Amino acid sequence: MRYHHYHDMNGWGFGLMALGMLLFLGLSVVVAVALIRYLGRLPRQGAPGGVPAPPPSPEQLLAERFARGEIDADEYRHRLDTLVQTRPRSGPGGPASG
Repeated sequence: MRYHHYHDMNGWGFGLMALGMLLFLGLSVVVAVALIRYLGRLPRQGAPGGVPAPPPSPEQLLAERFARGEIDADEYRHRLDTLVQTRPRSGPGGPASG
């Protein structure tokens, strides 16, 4: 004796199955979006409290190049002097405006 199970599912069965599938897909999308947004808000390494670190100053970049051996001591001093001389002066009220 053969059983044809597809005869047991009428219009309501197909409708409920389609609705269940749509709910499952919608829930999956909501969970994925929430997870992506949550991971995007996590603090980055090296940035305590999630505050992005400020970019390095020109002096810091120059010191890093000197530490890596890309430039020698004379060139480091010369470039550092140039940076200091060309940097805008800042007074008690903050950076100089021009």
